[in-house]
Amino acid sequence: MSETTNKFEQTESDKAEFEQAVFGIKKIHAGDVVEGEVVDVKPDEIVIAIAGSKVEGILSRNEYTNDTNVDLTTVVKPGETMEVKVLKATGEDPLVLSYKKLAADRSDKRISEAFENKEVLKGIVEPVREGDKGLSVKVDDVRVFIPASLVSDAYERDLSKYAGQEVEFVIIEYSSSSNPRKRRCIGDRKQLLVEKRAKMQKELFERIKEGDIVEGVVKNVTDFGAFVDLGGADGLLHISEMSWGRVEHPKKVFKVGDKLKVLVKEINESKIALSLKFDENNPWKNASEKYAIGNVVTGKVARMTDFGAFIEVEPGIDALLHVSQISKNHIDSPSAVLSVGQEVTAKIVDFNEENRKISLSIKALAADDNEAEQAAADVEGEK
Repeated sequence: MSETTNKFEQTESDKAEFEQAVFGIKKIHAGDVVEGEVVDVKPDEIVIAIAGSKVEGILSRNEYTNDTNVDLTTVVKPGETMEVKVLKATGEDPLVLSYKKLAADRSDKRISEAFENKEVLKGIVEPVREGDKGLSVKVDDVRVFIPASLVSDAYERDLSKYAGQEVEFVIIEYSSSSNPRKRRCIGDRKQLLVEKRAKMQKELFERIKEGDIVEGVVKNVTDFGAFVDLGGADGLLHISEMSWGRVEHPKKVFKVGDKLKVLVKEINESKIALSLKFDENNPWKNASEKYAIGNVVTGKVARMTDFGAFIEVEPGIDALLHVSQISKNHIDSPSAVLSVGQEVTAKIVDFNEENRKISLSIKALAADDNEAEQAAADVEGEK
């Protein structure tokens, strides 16, 4: 480089510094972020007078928004102040400005800092298309992708329910690029839910004890019972604990989302056993009076075995009608004379409260009837 050139550059530099110091005029370069006043607005461009200089810049519609149909006169007014990024600054031509690029840069910085600081972000989930393998969430101008495996702490079959919802997440992978298509930004919602649930679980186990009545929501229903979310941990409501009476299948009683008040029957480390068999509804509570020996009861055949039939005298209490007590005549099998659901009347011949067993007899009832008929016949004969 010649000495003349060096002197020229020094002169230009000195001139720029002098102008800025004396007149407040500053030199503007491509890449600078500047502020200016809107002096004119057309449907497709905005003219901005840059503060601290004698130049103006043009902000086109394409560099203001991605909406190619927007009329800029409807969104920006003369006299407003705007901050923009300089894309091109050459000679006497107006500066080429970008609002979109500045916003993108700031969004990149925001996401980068959130990634470094493990900050929890919020965003609205965009429409979920069929076949999508995750959620797309926009934070400022950066699109964050949350893979399906990181959406929840449980398997999610249908992601469409998240569309339009605001979700929290952290950035676990981020690589910036001037080309949005090459930018990689991965979010994770699952770890937040896991952490939150662990905290809730700790608080739950510190709060509850066996014998407590707590509220919960049915989370899943299986053949053997229902899992109830107690707010931090799930408890199992086994089919045998759903009612004092007989439950044919849990799905006929409960559905996902049902709210329940349940009894904490047992806590074994992280496992919670629940029950709906509340003591005040226990049918055996006053059974000794109701089902005293000699009383006559009516019930329905609930189930049958080779040795007899079990008669439901009320929900939660089944009494055994032994095959030998069905009739005074010999019967090979209860099913020969009885069927499930059939109503029968029998006499109580045994009551064992400790083991909760009741024995019935139709034969004894028939014998009583015969004795009564014989007594009536004897009275009639004496007349």
